[in-house]
Amino acid sequence: MEEMEEELKCPVCGSFYREPIILPCSHNICSACARNILVQTPDAESPQSRASGSAVSDYDYLDLDKMSLYSEADSGYGSYGGFVSAPTTPCQKSPNGVRVFPPAAPQHLMPHPPGALTPVPRNSCITCPQCHRSLTLDERGLRGFPRNRVLEAVVERYQQSKAAALRCQLCEKTPTEATVMCEQCDVFYCDPCRLRCHPPRGPLAKHRLVPPAQGRISRRTSPRKISTCTEHELENLSMYCVQCKTPVCYQCLEEGKHGTHEVKALGAMWKLHKGQLSQALNGLSDRATEAKEFLVQLRNMVQHIQENGVEFEACLVAQCDALIDALNRRKAQLLARVNKEHEHKLKVVRDQISHCTVKLRQTTGLMEYCLEVIKENDPSGFLQISDALIRRVMSSDFDLTLDSGPLLQTIHQLDFVQMKVPAAPMLQLEECCTQNNSATLSWKQPPLSTVAVEGYILELDDGSGGPFREVYVGPESICTVDGLHFNSTYKSRVKAFNGSGVGQYSKTLLMHTSEVAWFTFDPVSAHPDIMFSNDNLTVTCNSYDDRVVMGNTAFSRGVHYWEITLDRYDNHPDPAFGIDDKAWAMYVDNNRSWFMHNNSHTNRTDGGITKGSTIGVLLDFSRGILIFLLNDEQQGPVAFDNLEGRIILRSVTLHTGLPIPDFYTPGEPDPTGSMC
Repeated sequence: MEEMEEELKCPVCGSFYREPIILPCSHNICSACARNILVQTPDAESPQSRASGSAVSDYDYLDLDKMSLYSEADSGYGSYGGFVSAPTTPCQKSPNGVRVFPPAAPQHLMPHPPGALTPVPRNSCITCPQCHRSLTLDERGLRGFPRNRVLEAVVERYQQSKAAALRCQLCEKTPTEATVMCEQCDVFYCDPCRLRCHPPRGPLAKHRLVPPAQGRISRRTSPRKISTCTEHELENLSMYCVQCKTPVCYQCLEEGKHGTHEVKALGAMWKLHKGQLSQALNGLSDRATEAKEFLVQLRNMVQHIQENGVEFEACLVAQCDALIDALNRRKAQLLARVNKEHEHKLKVVRDQISHCTVKLRQTTGLMEYCLEVIKENDPSGFLQISDALIRRVMSSDFDLTLDSGPLLQTIHQLDFVQMKVPAAPMLQLEECCTQNNSATLSWKQPPLSTVAVEGYILELDDGSGGPFREVYVGPESICTVDGLHFNSTYKSRVKAFNGSGVGQYSKTLLMHTSEVAWFTFDPVSAHPDIMFSNDNLTVTCNSYDDRVVMGNTAFSRGVHYWEITLDRYDNHPDPAFGIDDKAWAMYVDNNRSWFMHNNSHTNRTDGGITKGSTIGVLLDFSRGILIFLLNDEQQGPVAFDNLEGRIILRSVTLHTGLPIPDFYTPGEPDPTGSMC
């Protein structure tokens, strides 16, 4: 918990956050500290205001980003200068070295209740004390920045966990340690005070007494606070804007700038971001474990260097003593060089141990802070900081490289050189990922390994617990495997080889492919007359000739369903929808449809398409059948029941990764069937 304390302190005042607000750069700052570092800028269109501003500052108001200058004397934070309201008011310094400007207006003119944000003058700006980004405030001032309630709750829990033992609240003199707490009275009692003030009789007999620690937890546990919109203070935050990455209220969607943006349910995005943060934390935890193991190797390396240095020195002395007196001077020079190299290598290793220890402490603090944030039950507050936390966790890494080559080369020269097989490679989890039905794996040699490697062998199983098989052999340390099964878990491992043989396998990595297929139209194979938009999910064609556009993903097993929406349709020509270059398709116009295969039309069915119609395609590999739907209703019978997998269109939009329709029950999977 102590490592997390750095995450809970304001970069300006150096104390725990008090009423923190979130700046647009995702950093936090106390409300009072934000008011203190405000800088007022004159109107850019007013020569008089610019002249008056120049009289009180050495900085030009157009160069706000240049006002933050790094200084070693300022404890690593930037210094802030700029326009202030009164040239006679000197700036102050916070405990962390940040220059603080007092408010421009006299404090006695407008009293404010505790916790309220002081109104700020127009054209004010604030510079983030961490990333030094200058931000201009609008007419709402600091009220335009959302309150970080999640951080407040974490700080409160941390401070309470650091507090001393709970004391009795009714002792007349020196309070003694409490032994119980009454949940109904919300009071802590020692044994004498409980017998005197809270006897177990009458109405008090029904009260519930719990241990003090449990009572403190119940005090801390409060119902979830409902956050309100910063722009519409009477509206609760109920949705999440995907484009702006911020919670919004109903009025923002009706009147504000988010009206045309894509929005999603607040609870769903809360769970999604919690899952992403948890997944990123798992990767960071693995890297922290790797760092601990590397620190152990470094400490062992110190002993190894010392032992080999002593051995080298003794060998050199024995050899030089056997030579004639003329070589004695050379012996002294060699000893001096060995000692110098010995001290240099020790210094390098110790410096790296110190660096890794600091990095590990910072990572542990970030992990503990993220775990506390995940415990919060405020969706809007969590989503306000989750993106920044996910980026911090995913960007955290360790520089675990030790250049021990020269020393090892010197050590090996003391004896015969013996070729060895390579050590087991290390899978780089932060670079391994899956997308749809493809998997990308990356690996590297251990940091202290000096054995030459000629190539690697990557092996995967069949996704069903079967035997491993080789999928790549070569010198590269990254490989992407395509054509895997959807919704399957694959085991992967890699080993290295050289002229002496094949080394040990790496640790086995489990990789899960996507449960459903997310794919787009393929612009590479499409005709030039077809125009793509909406991230290749929408295609438009104005030609009266047949033009074909295909998807970019192949299927081999499972049940898949996707839909196509007609954004524009002018009754000519008639489009067809289907799979595979052998044209298993449905041909449809504004009145009827046919099934088509190899230029043969069958099963004419009434019911056509218009602008806005939705065509569904259901592909079931377990039964080997293809079904078409029109506006959520099955169009005709089962289209084909002996499939071997293409899409033919006018102006349409593709929707993939959809659940199977309710009317259809998939059959048992065929373990021997495989189609691409």
